[in-house]
Amino acid sequence: MKIEREHELFNRHPLLKDIANKDTVFWENTKWIKMAKTELFSMKEVDDAEETLTRFSSYLIVAFPELAKSRGLIESTIKEIPAMKEALVKQYHLSIPGQFLLKCDYALPISGSIKARGGIYEVLKHAERLAIANGKLKKEDDYAVLAMDELRSLFQQYTIAVGSTGNLGLSIGIMGKKLGFNVVVHMSSDAKEWKKTLLREKGATVIEYEADYSVAVEQGRKEAAQNPLCHFIDDENSKDLFAGYAVAAKRLKGQLEKTNILVDEAHPLFVYLPCGVGGGPGGVAYGLREIYGEHVHIFFAEPVASPCMTIGLMTGLHDAISVEDIGLDNNTEADGLAVGRASKFVGKVMETYISGCYTVKDEELFTSLGLAMETEGLFLEPSAHAGMFGPIQLMKNGQSYLEKHNLADRMEQATHLIWATGGSMVPLEMREEYLNKSK
Repeated sequence: MKIEREHELFNRHPLLKDIANKDTVFWENTKWIKMAKTELFSMKEVDDAEETLTRFSSYLIVAFPELAKSRGLIESTIKEIPAMKEALVKQYHLSIPGQFLLKCDYALPISGSIKARGGIYEVLKHAERLAIANGKLKKEDDYAVLAMDELRSLFQQYTIAVGSTGNLGLSIGIMGKKLGFNVVVHMSSDAKEWKKTLLREKGATVIEYEADYSVAVEQGRKEAAQNPLCHFIDDENSKDLFAGYAVAAKRLKGQLEKTNILVDEAHPLFVYLPCGVGGGPGGVAYGLREIYGEHVHIFFAEPVASPCMTIGLMTGLHDAISVEDIGLDNNTEADGLAVGRASKFVGKVMETYISGCYTVKDEELFTSLGLAMETEGLFLEPSAHAGMFGPIQLMKNGQSYLEKHNLADRMEQATHLIWATGGSMVPLEMREEYLNKSK
């Protein structure tokens, strides 16, 4: 359904016209409250996810020897990027008070993106459930037994399916195949060729669609429903994925404490998360708000062609409105963010949690990509650069937000945390292509 510009929706939300014109926007969430609450999810589910991942650590060391150093923990570091901050300040002729930190999910072990968290957790939880139900595992066992042939033979009877634009498919394909499952990944037209090739090399079945992400998920869901031995990982509705992503917030708290970075009334934390359907950024945002309350301010970043979460939250329609409805084409180089319709579950949870959303043009992603390489020797895929644009949007267009929350005079002590969602798996020739574009 195409919504005409004379429609009352456009009159009620004037920013929609700018969004439909592919202008960059900064949207402030007026439903944000200090003590954000939701009935849809709880921190208990996050604690359970953390415990499950801990039980699996001995298996993960056997399956992925590169995890020996971290004792089976799938985690990324945080690091300061002062040279990148300076470059952005010059590029956009802006003053940005506070320090710039990068959350290095682009370097997460196993599948090199934020999706390594939720995706891998849901696969492990499913494997645990099956192994226990078949009498092959007890929660007090050493989970390294899961690497044995007997368990692989058990998992070979089962299938895991998912719909993805790329990175979620990679995390589920790599983890699922390692355990012995059959894996089917339904991939949208936006998915990069190298991601499909890598999945096939790992032994996963890749089904390609000419249509976008929503169709790939819908078809995957339908096919999985016909096979009683198939578990469908539903990127639009999965609480397990959400819980896996939220674990990152608890770990980040420890990392900030270790580096003596304060988060309190005098030291606000701003977090910028690239957003596709919403699961990854939503889980992180939920966890951080539960931990830091009103002292953390979270913004989702979306391409101008695919601002599904922005329009879903702004109108309150969530998954009942798509970017195509307002005349956008959902066509962006940021393949991980090329989603036309947001998750209703995540949108509903985020209603009082998130501070706002902003959009970014593809050319700005490439400008940032070039600058990061020049200044910090850092390669992130285009999607991950959506986060870099956050502090710029905040200082340019977020003054009313800063004033309303009494933040304007606290910005010198602020921390801007940019969530770098993916990049380390990008093949060299593709990196070259991206870097050439950035020039």
